[in-house]
Amino acid sequence: MVNTKIEISTLSLPAGDLEIAVNRSCAPLEALCGFAARLNPKRGFLFVSKVLGRHIPVRPSVMRRTYRDLSAMVADDLPGPVLFVGMAETAICMGTGVFDEWVRRTGRHDALFVHTTRYAFDAAPAFAFREEHSHATGHNVCVPVDPRDADLMRSARTLVLVDDEASTGKTFGNFVRAAGSFCVDVERLVCVVLTDWSGGRAKTAAAVAAGVPADLVSLLEGEYRFERNPDAPTVKMPNLEGDGRSRSAVLRTNYGRFGIRKDPCTPAEIADNLALRTGERALVLGTGEFVWAPFRLAELLEARGVDAWCQATTRSPIMVGHAIANALTFRDNYGDGIQNYLYNAIGCGYDRVVLCLETPAHSADPELAAALSADIVCF
Repeated sequence: MVNTKIEISTLSLPAGDLEIAVNRSCAPLEALCGFAARLNPKRGFLFVSKVLGRHIPVRPSVMRRTYRDLSAMVADDLPGPVLFVGMAETAICMGTGVFDEWVRRTGRHDALFVHTTRYAFDAAPAFAFREEHSHATGHNVCVPVDPRDADLMRSARTLVLVDDEASTGKTFGNFVRAAGSFCVDVERLVCVVLTDWSGGRAKTAAAVAAGVPADLVSLLEGEYRFERNPDAPTVKMPNLEGDGRSRSAVLRTNYGRFGIRKDPCTPAEIADNLALRTGERALVLGTGEFVWAPFRLAELLEARGVDAWCQATTRSPIMVGHAIANALTFRDNYGDGIQNYLYNAIGCGYDRVVLCLETPAHSADPELAAALSADIVCF
């Protein structure tokens, strides 16, 4: 059911006051989204999704339903080839899921999914762009390894860009401007977000940047206004950009960075080996950009009767308070030597925690594994 009643509320955060107005929503605001304060001087607030499976644990069935609902808003007859893109790190699983549902529904074979990445590889990227307000501004978009996929990407006539939320449209605009050097035949743009807080500005900004017709679909439409507190304490953000070294030797499996045309993961053997019992409460925890395979594992466990929940670690620094009940800080597992974070995972009564890695087992911070009493699973 779509609610078109305008709801207005104000939230006081350390950096200022956030006022929001919901104009249209497919679900109650409190079911879709909470709010928190970033440890980021460039932007003092954060929209915290309750269906994404990143900062808040979510049942995989709820995540899957979200992907299905969003994909249903993306037209079947988009000009092909169609390139779906998930924005790192937050929208990687969501982007893969929307793509997966769209391909299942349409049966089309002229679509490709890639996700942006904060990591470098031996081969030069197709292009790179920046997300100015982010804690880690640089994004790379890799050239698919399969020449047929690379050709499809170059010849894409429709771009479907997936992110968790839109507030200004700058990220979409930066992407399409950079993509123009590689994807030269684009004639249509579709932006897919959980929540659109731009008041229509994101769609306009994306269309202007692309120079082609653009649509924006979402579960919620609204607007926001943030009034900074001039007396707020100065926030110092840690360095979260990474070292820029190639990760080709470590990240050898393609879960989307180098283009996929279908679901790359069916973790039945891993689920078997975990031997979780019906009714056991389990958290399946992705790490950084490695989120689709953990989601698929959680989804499979839930289908077997496990009380499964899914979320992921992040490099995004957030203050405890409001939608963030607790936080763990630890060393990243990709060798950047930067801090990573896990939110809202303490005190949830899990019988088992499964820490999922695309890196070797020794790369996991032992303090994180110990704090969660986690089983480490390397894919």
